[in-house]
Amino acid sequence: MSSPIIKFESVSKSFGRQKVLDAVDFSILDGRTTVIAGASGQGKSVALKLILGLLKPDSGRVLVMGKDIARMRGRELNELRMNFGVLFQGSALLDSLTVFANVALPLEERTDLGDDEIRSKVLTTLEQLGLAGHDDKYPAQLSGGMKKRVGLARALMLQPEIMLFDEPTTGLDPEKAMEIYQLFLETQQKFGYTSVIVSHDIPKIYNLADQVIIMGNGKAKNFASPEDIQRSDDPEIREFVRITMGNIYLSRDLENHYEKSKP
Repeated sequence: MSSPIIKFESVSKSFGRQKVLDAVDFSILDGRTTVIAGASGQGKSVALKLILGLLKPDSGRVLVMGKDIARMRGRELNELRMNFGVLFQGSALLDSLTVFANVALPLEERTDLGDDEIRSKVLTTLEQLGLAGHDDKYPAQLSGGMKKRVGLARALMLQPEIMLFDEPTTGLDPEKAMEIYQLFLETQQKFGYTSVIVSHDIPKIYNLADQVIIMGNGKAKNFASPEDIQRSDDPEIREFVRITMGNIYLSRDLENHYEKSKP
C-alpha cells in the first residue's frame, strides 16, 4: 500500500467572506494518479497552491513529504519545491525561446550540468514525448497539443517526485485532450512520479485515475474509483454525476460488468 506523500489535515481557507475550504481532509498516495474535480470556484486550484506553499491555510496543515509546507521558509522551502513539476493551463512556454531552450531552462537555472549533458537530457526527453526533430521550433510554430508536450518535457527535467497539472487540456478538442491524458498516464508509469490532476474533462479522465477527489461546498470527498462515484448515495455527489457524467456514461468497469451480464 502506498503511503501519503501529500496530506490535508482539517484545512480551511477563506477569501474575505467566501470560505473555499472548510476543514478539508484528504491524502494523496505516493506514486499514484489523483484527479481533483468539481465545479468552477470550488477550491481545486486553491488546493494546488496550498500544496506548493503559494498560499497558507487559515487553519489546519498541508503536509508534503511529511513536512508542514506553510511553516517552511527560504532555502528549506525552495529545496522542497525542487521535488515538484508543474504544468499550467497554457503550458507557460517562453515565446522567444526554441523548444530546446524552453525545456533546457530548468537544468540551466538549477543544476551544474555541462552543455553536453543538458543537450543529451533534453533531446532524450523530447524523443520520449514524441517531440524528436522539433527542438529548433518556436512555440508559435506548434499546435496546442505539441505545446502541452513541450510543457511536460520541461516539467520533467528535474525528475520531480510530484507532478501537478492545473487544467492541462484547456483549449484542446476532446480527442487531443484524451491523447494528452494518455501521455500523462504513460509518463507517470514510466517515471513513477505522483500525479495530481485538476481537471474539468469529466468523465473520461476518471478512467486514468487511481483516486478521485470531488470538491464542493467547502468539502472534499474521496473516491477510490469512478464506480464509487456513480454508486454514491450522497445527494450532492449524485447531482454532480447527473450534471457532469449524465445517464449514458459508464465507467470502464461498469461497462464490462453490464456487457458480461447481457443474455
